[in-house]
Amino acid sequence: MRLEWILHPAACYAAIAVGMAACLYQFLSMKRDLSACETRWARKFAALEAECAAKMETLDERWKELSHISNLLAAPAPLRSGLNISKRSQAMQMARRGETPEAISAVLSIPLNEVELLIKVQQLTRGASA
Repeated sequence: MRLEWILHPAACYAAIAVGMAACLYQFLSMKRDLSACETRWARKFAALEAECAAKMETLDERWKELSHISNLLAAPAPLRSGLNISKRSQAMQMARRGETPEAISAVLSIPLNEVELLIKVQQLTRGASA
């Protein structure tokens, strides 16, 4: 095999030129692809921004409607406790006699959790004063 042509300076320069041309082609094609991707993503981003703006406008309209409706509604009356002084004292008397909180709640027509809370508070105050 005759490989003397490899040692010829023109062959080396030609190989370098071909390699550089290939690199330049790759660089330019990559730049073109990146530019295409950038424009595609810019269009998608613009579409998403427009959609978001439309949804925000809809949301603002709904908010205005709700605030107008809430201004028209009257404020509800404050809730009164079902446990007045006489019921409280009756519940404590029944608890001292040993009746269960369920029975006290049923007899006095007050919520069970209020009866349980009243008994716990009474026990704590009795324990603190002792």
